[in-house]
Amino acid sequence: MISKKFKLFGAAVAVSCMALTAGCSGDKANGSGGGDENVSVVLKTLSSPYWKYVEAGAKAAGKKHGVNVNVVGPNAESEVMQQVNMIEDQLSQSPGAIVVAPSQPETVAPSLENAVKSKVPVLLIDSNADFKGKTTFIGTENFTAGQEGGKLLASMLKKGDKVVLIQGALGNPATDERIKGAEEALKKAGMEVVSKQPADSDKTKAMSVMENILEKNEDVKGVFSANDDMALGALRAVKAKNLDVKIIGTDGTEEAVKSILDGGLAGTIAQSPYNMGYKGVENALKAIKGKKVKNRIDSGIDIITKDNAEEKLEFLKKISK
Repeated sequence: MISKKFKLFGAAVAVSCMALTAGCSGDKANGSGGGDENVSVVLKTLSSPYWKYVEAGAKAAGKKHGVNVNVVGPNAESEVMQQVNMIEDQLSQSPGAIVVAPSQPETVAPSLENAVKSKVPVLLIDSNADFKGKTTFIGTENFTAGQEGGKLLASMLKKGDKVVLIQGALGNPATDERIKGAEEALKKAGMEVVSKQPADSDKTKAMSVMENILEKNEDVKGVFSANDDMALGALRAVKAKNLDVKIIGTDGTEEAVKSILDGGLAGTIAQSPYNMGYKGVENALKAIKGKKVKNRIDSGIDIITKDNAEEKLEFLKKISK
């Protein structure tokens, strides 16, 4: 039986009924809360559904608490230097606080350390970074999320089955940790990992990677992907060969949940992106006002399968409006 101890939507549903500012495409999205405080939010990208949910949560918190929220992100998660430049640009505008989802923590750390020295509270979401003076980290343990994904996949297979791991951009700590967690769980359950390949969190690349893997391993029975876009790309390759392969993604995007309902993906591990954005801005305001902020805030995870996918899809549609 799937564990129910991880809950994504409990806290989020409580805020989902709030009026949300419409999401924006491109690399910049302004959300005015009509207040005096300004919070900058720099994400890994704004080009994928996952980060759109983070953006929606951040802007909902801005509207609720009267905070002006400016959300920006690179064209792709691999554009690390573009993210660094965006952080520097946001800091030059003297925000009250900055919320960052670092693509490569060690690369952005110097800019964030400078922010701390300038008395700007720095809150991290999704991926943590080790530097002195950060206010908090809001997110889930990516290793644990991967572990749950590995356990879920193993529960659908039998001991000795061959499985594949689809990685994100190498060096991205979030996706790297998800893969480590999944690999540990799958091997512990007796699965044989026959391939582990990066696809840079890109659907098209993942399809190509999976096609190449299947040329040598048509007897693969399962796939764990470090994000949903790659899971959906791998699904295309599997469908093209009419194979029965269980595929588990990560992120809980609307497209992935629809795929589960349509009999495509077998499941996804959701990491509460909406909550990350919401709690990021909410706690940024606390920091600006000098209130105490916990140094670690768990935003929760949820395991989505066909059993609960309809409920999750309804929630995602609400926050996407």
